[in-house]
Amino acid sequence: MQPVMTIDELHRFLDTDFPQIHTGGRVFSVSTIQPGSVSMRFDPNERHLRPGGTVSGPALFTLADVTAYAAVLAHIGPVALAVTTSLNINFLRLPKLRPTTCTCKILKLGKRLAVIEASIFQENGEELIAHATATYSIPPREM
Repeated sequence: MQPVMTIDELHRFLDTDFPQIHTGGRVFSVSTIQPGSVSMRFDPNERHLRPGGTVSGPALFTLADVTAYAAVLAHIGPVALAVTTSLNINFLRLPKLRPTTCTCKILKLGKRLAVIEASIFQENGEELIAHATATYSIPPREM
């Protein structure tokens, strides 16, 4: 499946239709769009830490969800009302306060549902720190 949006188009859409992801500062940015996948960079800061000095689970959950949303939009176009219907995440390793990458691969893209796999890495990109699967509902297109 081929993307229908560029990185710049996706950034503009997120800035105008989903500006709340930038509350407290811009920490999410689309780094790549490829056929069937999107990667985002997350630059966590002190507000994303939990006790013990690791990046919090809710911050990683948000990264997976926003990247999955970006992957769907990059392949169907700017459909603001595509929504998460489920997201399951497994936290595998303690994330440090450093740049983090989430790559979402579209497993299925139908007319009404999309199924996405999210892999979250830090540093060398060889050890997963979290893994998620998400399902998005795609609203019917107006004729």
